[in-house]
Amino acid sequence: MKKKAVIFDLDGTLLDTLEDLSRSVNFVMDKFHQPQLSKEKVAGFLGNGYRELIFKSLKDKEYLNEALELFNAYYAEHLEDYTSPYPGILNAISKLSQQNIKMAIVSNKGQVAVSQLREKFFDGLIDIAVGESATVRRKPNPDAVIEAMRGLGASAEETVYVGDSEVDIETARRAGLPCLSCTWGFRTEEHLRKHGATHLLHSPHELVKYYSE
Repeated sequence: MKKKAVIFDLDGTLLDTLEDLSRSVNFVMDKFHQPQLSKEKVAGFLGNGYRELIFKSLKDKEYLNEALELFNAYYAEHLEDYTSPYPGILNAISKLSQQNIKMAIVSNKGQVAVSQLREKFFDGLIDIAVGESATVRRKPNPDAVIEAMRGLGASAEETVYVGDSEVDIETARRAGLPCLSCTWGFRTEEHLRKHGATHLLHSPHELVKYYSE
């Protein structure tokens, strides 16, 4: 069946959020008198939501809830400071829109942050954005993908998932979707192949070509 919809991961796929996330993590590390973490280290902890990010960074269960609250408050104020779309993303999305491809975002960020970033960077191009909430479990559970497909009015047979991590590969598998793994995000091509990536995207333009074939 011809593909007519695409569901995007957000961090590392559409947006380069690493600087803002790293600064937010290191704000917490400073508050707990812990060493600062490199952006590369933080990038390796991304993909499973904020709680897992802070746990892996701080490595302290006792103060995890307090640290998570600090992170959430700081990041909410700074999530747009340095974040921007990856080169070529806006052009690719515009071309997909012109082809009448339906698009949605799914993310392990909280719903408020996902909605805010969608509105700032993709308003008029992507209308649906689903984040973690009380009723939507974080990836790799397929909840967000299923909700996004419902909003798009697209079946699994008509939809492709695009992400940058092993979490995205597993999410797509659980949702019954093919996964296109982008190499410009937070994981290397070697890492993606090791975790089962079967179709790699080396540039956003390749996604446009995928839908043109």
